[in-house]
Amino acid sequence: MNNKLQNQLIDTVKDKIVLITGASSGIGYTTAKRLAGAGAHVILVARTLENLIEVQKEIEQAGGQASVYPCDLNDMQSIDQVSQDILSKFNHIDILINNAGRSIRRAVHESIDRFHDFERTIQLNYYGSVRLILNVLPSMMARRAGHIINISSIGVLANATRFSAYVASKAALDAFSRCLSAEVHAHKVKVTSIYMPLVRTPMIAPTKIYKYVPTLSPEQASDLIAKAIIKRPKRIATGLGRLASITYSIAPDINNQLMSIGFNLFPSSSASVGKPEKLNWVQKAYIRLFPGEHW
Repeated sequence: MNNKLQNQLIDTVKDKIVLITGASSGIGYTTAKRLAGAGAHVILVARTLENLIEVQKEIEQAGGQASVYPCDLNDMQSIDQVSQDILSKFNHIDILINNAGRSIRRAVHESIDRFHDFERTIQLNYYGSVRLILNVLPSMMARRAGHIINISSIGVLANATRFSAYVASKAALDAFSRCLSAEVHAHKVKVTSIYMPLVRTPMIAPTKIYKYVPTLSPEQASDLIAKAIIKRPKRIATGLGRLASITYSIAPDINNQLMSIGFNLFPSSSASVGKPEKLNWVQKAYIRLFPGEHW
């Protein structure tokens, strides 16, 4: 991030209260450190207390402010309780970043006996985020101030193959966000969806082929979140994401064909177990055309 944007970020978040889910690793961890460094008081939410405390220590040693609230974001009662605890102490949240998520890479025909994959993915990615929004929204509306940032996926725009469970859960949150945005517009509450491309985080580590494909770093991902905080747009997408969305809108069959080619070029996770996963020249050429897409 350049100095101008960094100064804008400081002007925007200094002394603000920012709640970040999935704050113990990856995008959430990197974003928490950046926002704390810009003067925000960051509220760190994730499942494991020990990991959150380590992040808190890093932030405080660098001169920032952070509070820790462990929560199982799959558990609606746990979300209600942690929301109550946070609001009783801080009274309000200025910025909510719904970052925690679960991804499953598996083709639909390989998921016939795995309906639980769809259930647990939507439980965290959609229900967990919505439940947290419902808890913090009343205070935002009452104060006529607030910003909700939902981390969506480029797959929602491009219809990523092998990610039907993940993309569907993010698409549900995306649709919810669009409806909510219009409802709270008059209350000065903003809602932003970030259609994040593939990011090199622990979430993608089990898919070994991703070692060889273009990804954003967590720092680059946090740049997108910082821009969302500063500019407060309805949506942020990469150039590829915007192109994929336009392609699907005006020529859905072409979009379908391109995604089908990618689906057939790359092996499923189960099919590639124990086999070398380095890319051949065709695969390398294809991913250069679609950097950041999920395969």
